[in-house]
Amino acid sequence: MPARTGKQFIEALNSSRRDVQIHGERVTERVGEHAAFRGIVESYARLYDMQHDPDLRDVLTYPSPTTGDPVSVSFLQPQTREDLARRREMMKLWADWSLGTLGRTGDYLNSAVMAMAAAADWFGQKDARFGENVRNYYEYVRENDLLLTHTLINPQANRSASAAGQTDPYLAARIVRETDSGIIIRGARMLATIGPIADEILVFPSTVLRDSSDDEPYANAFALPCDTPGMRFLCRESFDYGRGHFDHPLASRFEEMDAVVIFDDVEVPWERCFMVRSPELLHGGRLYYETDAMVHMTHQVVTRTTAKTEALLGLVAKMVDAISIGEFQHVQEKLAEVIMALEILRGLTRAAEADAEIGRWGLMAPAWAPLNTARNWYPRTYPELREIVWKLGASGIFGVPTEADLTGTARDDVERYLQCASLGGVERVRLFRLAWDWALSSFAGRQEAYEYFFFGDPVRMAGAYVRSHDLAPYEARIDEFLHRDEAGAEAEGAETVVTT
Repeated sequence: MPARTGKQFIEALNSSRRDVQIHGERVTERVGEHAAFRGIVESYARLYDMQHDPDLRDVLTYPSPTTGDPVSVSFLQPQTREDLARRREMMKLWADWSLGTLGRTGDYLNSAVMAMAAAADWFGQKDARFGENVRNYYEYVRENDLLLTHTLINPQANRSASAAGQTDPYLAARIVRETDSGIIIRGARMLATIGPIADEILVFPSTVLRDSSDDEPYANAFALPCDTPGMRFLCRESFDYGRGHFDHPLASRFEEMDAVVIFDDVEVPWERCFMVRSPELLHGGRLYYETDAMVHMTHQVVTRTTAKTEALLGLVAKMVDAISIGEFQHVQEKLAEVIMALEILRGLTRAAEADAEIGRWGLMAPAWAPLNTARNWYPRTYPELREIVWKLGASGIFGVPTEADLTGTARDDVERYLQCASLGGVERVRLFRLAWDWALSSFAGRQEAYEYFFFGDPVRMAGAYVRSHDLAPYEARIDEFLHRDEAGAEAEGAETVVTT
């Protein structure tokens, strides 16, 4: 099946039987029609439909190397810098549609499996069939245009101990036993964003996995359909309260559910395994870095956060114009902060693509240093950007009645008392409800935490960031400067001796 439509996505989701637990209810069929998921399912369907828009399909799809049918550009294995730019254009188009607030659109993990397939020999270094499995899986996902989620965090229990050191050895998902047909997995994993509506789940090794024999049963990488028997999703509270697009313009459309995924003696066929019992290869995030999956995933993330920052700048500028506060210097300072954040992201992306090189596995890979900088910098910056929205809105961001008030007896009051310099009352409320959903709602709080922890603990990431840089040349430059006069004196003395 080539690039699929939104209708095909919804039909496949609703025809599957899966185990989803939310708000005390167990949902096993027609998940896409449930109130907690309807909005996000419709949004993902719209992304799939964009692939068939005559004005967009050449940006979003390319001919499959297997069938010639159109498939998503997110699967394109880049050979040139132009290919990287083409991938970015596709990812940006999708990100713009959600104002950058959808963090788990298909292009994110499509980028991962695309890179891993090129690095199939890395997976095959312990067992040749695992390398073949990765190649086959990439082609399967590409040709069927599947939506993937993933999980790579163990449940939080005793964080001072490893997965093997917990009082319950099956708290974190691990191998129970192996059979002729596959491995049996028992335990739980966090945090499967969009798990209840995805087609498949990738179970990747934790980045804090150790290289020890105790961690061997937990050192696995595999993929499964989300309706696999014995697997269930335990969801958090939904932030889509069913009030429509006016009241919650972001949450009603883009509430990506997070879930704990539980494996109750689930069988993973050998053909779905990419690594088994391999802590020596999977510890410390080696899978992501040594296959170049991380650099391509980060390329997608920085593209998305650029779209998010552009949208945030548009929102802030619109608010400033609406209530006519643009002449105040402290307002201009805040606008400048958003503009600088946007230009930093654009500059880092451009540098990553300009300095791209063919990597170990034969793909054109963006330069890692600029992308690594962006992924360490943005999680610390985004909370400040979000704060700017509510600071500029001030008390006005709280004085926002609901859509029901606009159609009831209060409408005249809204139009009269909530008007602003450039907008009538209803349009001002519409704008400030977006500001509320971006800056102060439950959806907004989740967005901030999500960005902050997107790649893991920022403190631990900062340590890795420092270790990735060779500081010796910079220290040598300082040493040269500190001893420059001495070197000059020695040279002068030697010249005097020669002359004499």
